[in-house]
Amino acid sequence: MTALPGATPGPPADGHEDAALTPGGEPTPPAADGDAAAPADADGKDAPGDPAAGRPDEADTDTTEAAVGATDGAAGATEEAAGTTERGEVSEAEAELAAQRELRARIEKRRVEKDGPIEAGGKLSGTAADLLAAVRAVESGEKSGSAYFAPPTAPRRPTASSVPSPARPKAPEPEQGSRRADPGTVAAVLEVLVSGGAPEGLAARVAGVLGEQAAQALREDPWRLLAVPGVRPEQADGFARAMLGAECGPDDERRGVALVAWLLEQAALQGHTALEAAVVRKALEGRSVSDPEAGLEHAVSEGAVLVFQDGADGGDGPGGPSGPEAGAEDSGEHEQQQAAVPVLLGLDRYALAEESLADGLARLVRTGPTATWDGPELVRAAAGHGLVLHTGGEAARAEPMALVEAARAQGLRAVAAVHSENGRRRPGADAVTVHGLLSGTEGPGRDEDGALALDLLAVLDAPQLDVETAAILVESLADGTRLVLSGDPGVLWSAGAGRVFADVLAARVCPHVASRTPDPGPIGELVSGIGAGELNQVSAPGKEVVIVPVRDAGEAVHRTVQLVADSVPRAFGVPAGQTQVITVGHGGSAGTRALNAALKQQLNPGPGRFGGFDAGDRVAYAPAAGRTVCGTVVSADAEGLRLDSEGAPVVVPRDRVESAVRHGWALTAHQAAGMRWPAVVVVLPGDAAQGLSRPWVYTAFSRGERHLSVVHGVEQALPRAVSEDPAQERTTRLRMLLEGLLTAAADGTG
Repeated sequence: MTALPGATPGPPADGHEDAALTPGGEPTPPAADGDAAAPADADGKDAPGDPAAGRPDEADTDTTEAAVGATDGAAGATEEAAGTTERGEVSEAEAELAAQRELRARIEKRRVEKDGPIEAGGKLSGTAADLLAAVRAVESGEKSGSAYFAPPTAPRRPTASSVPSPARPKAPEPEQGSRRADPGTVAAVLEVLVSGGAPEGLAARVAGVLGEQAAQALREDPWRLLAVPGVRPEQADGFARAMLGAECGPDDERRGVALVAWLLEQAALQGHTALEAAVVRKALEGRSVSDPEAGLEHAVSEGAVLVFQDGADGGDGPGGPSGPEAGAEDSGEHEQQQAAVPVLLGLDRYALAEESLADGLARLVRTGPTATWDGPELVRAAAGHGLVLHTGGEAARAEPMALVEAARAQGLRAVAAVHSENGRRRPGADAVTVHGLLSGTEGPGRDEDGALALDLLAVLDAPQLDVETAAILVESLADGTRLVLSGDPGVLWSAGAGRVFADVLAARVCPHVASRTPDPGPIGELVSGIGAGELNQVSAPGKEVVIVPVRDAGEAVHRTVQLVADSVPRAFGVPAGQTQVITVGHGGSAGTRALNAALKQQLNPGPGRFGGFDAGDRVAYAPAAGRTVCGTVVSADAEGLRLDSEGAPVVVPRDRVESAVRHGWALTAHQAAGMRWPAVVVVLPGDAAQGLSRPWVYTAFSRGERHLSVVHGVEQALPRAVSEDPAQERTTRLRMLLEGLLTAAADGTG
């Protein structure tokens, strides 16, 4: 591969309406959409609920839509979970959503039991529990809310019990009956929306989010509309002005609470499980809140947000004093370091998941076995430890699979789990998917205590685990179970919130086995260099890697269609159906929309008789936010759209087709993570330059097994991204929590 030629990249085709809220920067205020509270759908973008939206931190050229689509995917998942089929069968997606509802139910139960003691189980404790107690003190008038923004007066050592052991769930049972809002509730909400000038189409979604008292809730607090996925602050403000008239103002406490929660939800779409208080204050200033500090304090007192300062009670942790005999100078230095620890704000759903996950991982470490097995390094490490990390590329996937076989030879119940049906094809049919394992549709099922009937679980594609899925998975493992997390640390992180694999790696709390097996061939050599920050020239005598320079987006689309339909099948014998196109975003003149339209016209033209799709169309289906199932349309009937996904039948409910299915000849890199194809065409038009990063390039370029074509129009932006743009940071708490739990246990204080 020659050094890629360069020229000045053009501007993005789709502007970023609402820049990502990240710890290092202030969110850019979006363009006003008018006063009506309607889902954002600028410049012809798909309506909210678009499942194909990759992560906004993928620098999608359609950033706002990506955020809206991800949140709406979660809302739509609730409706999907209603659907037990007429035959009484339960789909994998329905069972998975039932497990997620069980986690949400525990969160809601904790809210309801605010006045009672915090019991042991899957509830917050430690720092989070102290802060919840503080919130209650504010509510009762015992203390001032400002007290909880002051730094702690004395450090407290973390204890192993700071996160209680959760009660492992029984096998999830989908709720019977419909989850849709009562028609009377929808009608009442519709009346309120119309009176406030909001679109009538929001009624069902508002009723689903706010519940039976939705109409009354909106009358009392119009900004509650902002809790509905897809609604933006400008739209909620317009609705509030129509409802409240002269009483409406930018410093209304109700508005502040809604804005804080919305900002944290948007941050979660970027992968953060928490945000620094200073970042949120700055964002509130940008939303015309004159006293952001007071707004935050009120949000805390209302229980809309939790406050954390995890490093402040770190005791002998990193940066802490060396012991009780530390002198005054060390003590002063520790106080300065303690004061420098940022105050974090987070939503309770992610706080619960992160603390539960940290406790579960620590439990596996502490209850791990002490056996001795002969064999490769990974086998020996797993024999004597409850938690092991394994890193490596595609070729290294054979090592955890060999571990599973070795464990079975020892008479243990061992299973390998992957991210997708595509991932099952690569290690072998004996693997299960994580979602199938949790839902009970795949794998050994659960024992009488509700734990997975396993002695060893090896999770491949572990970087794709978001914090909530990981928490449910770890909660489902019994004491003494061996858990091996395996994956390539160079790929993009999960589409959901958190960076589980990276955080556990950074915590250094368990053995880490780094594979020495390199990925073969020119593609493997190219990707290895990208992982090290270098875009190297590689020798590809068999044209395993081909660079196709283009001048503009129009030419990029034309050359991509030519490659998929003609060049790759003719030169490599890979049919068009096994060649995957990957591009930076959904919008723009060479995004997934434009590419899919051109590829359908060439490869499978038709009228779209099944809700916009025809038999033979390649599609991407999002059964839940952040999860993509790729398949081919087979047919449609009264139940919905029938797909074939790597040989597994999938049924998309009729009411989910429009919002959850897209054509899938072209995907974003986040959608493609965890999957591979015989041939891949990566499209880099000039307007994609700002969306590139080293993890993005690494992920996209490593999806091809036999051939990689790069339709290249970003000039020097590509090598610059590889050398200068590492992964975007995510603000999370898992590493600190895990270190605190296991450090305390090692010191004998837990």
